[in-house]
Amino acid sequence: MTPTLILGNHLSSHGDSPKVCEELADRLRQDGRQVWTASHHRFRPRRLADLTTAPYRLRRRYGVAQLDVYSGRAFLWAEAAAASLRACRKPYVLTLHGGRLPEFARRRSGRVARLLRSAAAVTSPSPYLAESLSRHRGDIIVLENGIELPPDRPQLGGAPRPRLIWLRAYHEIYNSILAVETLARLRSRGLDAQLTMIGPDRGDGTLERTRRRTAELALEGSMDLRGPLPKSRVWEALAQGEIFLNTSRADNTPVSVLEAMAAGLPIVSTDVGGISRLLTDGIDALLVPESSPAAMAHAVERLLHEEGLARKLAHNARERARDFDWSRVLPRWHSLLDEIGREPQPDRSPRLRAAFSKRPNEVPFRLPPVARPPAVRGGRVSGTPTSPPPLRS
Repeated sequence: MTPTLILGNHLSSHGDSPKVCEELADRLRQDGRQVWTASHHRFRPRRLADLTTAPYRLRRRYGVAQLDVYSGRAFLWAEAAAASLRACRKPYVLTLHGGRLPEFARRRSGRVARLLRSAAAVTSPSPYLAESLSRHRGDIIVLENGIELPPDRPQLGGAPRPRLIWLRAYHEIYNSILAVETLARLRSRGLDAQLTMIGPDRGDGTLERTRRRTAELALEGSMDLRGPLPKSRVWEALAQGEIFLNTSRADNTPVSVLEAMAAGLPIVSTDVGGISRLLTDGIDALLVPESSPAAMAHAVERLLHEEGLARKLAHNARERARDFDWSRVLPRWHSLLDEIGREPQPDRSPRLRAAFSKRPNEVPFRLPPVARPPAVRGGRVSGTPTSPPPLRS
């Protein structure tokens, strides 16, 4: 097996929800592959510096790399890391993430096309992203996010109780306030509805706004707001709910929804981004318009009152989730990484290789300035020295 470098946000040790790249790295290791990972730094400038220097620091240890690609400022990180990999003449696989990436690609078409065409292969967890970005690269491989199926959950004997569960991060894109307002509408109609919300705080003020809206609607006694959970406790948490809410403003193939499908929960989700490519309205979920608490509350009421509906949706979703089991997904990753790792790579970036050779622990790119040290100035990281995280193999 070709030793592999996995580049992305490996932040679960800081209380963040594990990203797909972390579980992929762990699964590849369990199968006997040597895997190196970056970055584990929570502070963004250090993380960016780590992502751009790790390809050179570890160049003698790996033969192929996998790099996550998101929209917004995170796209710059992917560009910088990819430039480092090219400087080291290492082949790499890009993996597309995020429901807002198609919109970003429309606004930054040239940058997206250059990055995607620079990779030995590009993967997408859904047909939605693959099709949306096909004009930038036509051979994007659909390689699904993997999950481990839990033990079979007892099938619903009748209608579920209004025990709602929400499992995402507190960030404006995931619109947690929609879940709170849905709960308020259900309770206003005389239903003894309860809502459990689980996820990390992304620091954009969404968690505080969610708490404030909960107080405004006098729902404190019906709400349970929790922080992030380790992966090992996700199934236990999902088992406490009977209806799963997904309230995103943009989405692709969210792992939390896959986990709810696998857990056998009936799902009510906003119909945004790639959701309609994952779920079919009336077959394995109920889909509603974005940001409509009235529509989401009505869908929940249908699950409570229409005989057999919740049972049918839960059963079909559970069957659909089998397509995402790691036993099916992981062998495809092994095959792809080994195939790419055997291909010879051209010397595309001699200038960057030369820069790295002279200053291997510095970043040969001009990075955006930050408000507090360590600051990035003129391509050098000053302030607190950037030391690599402990190597994982």
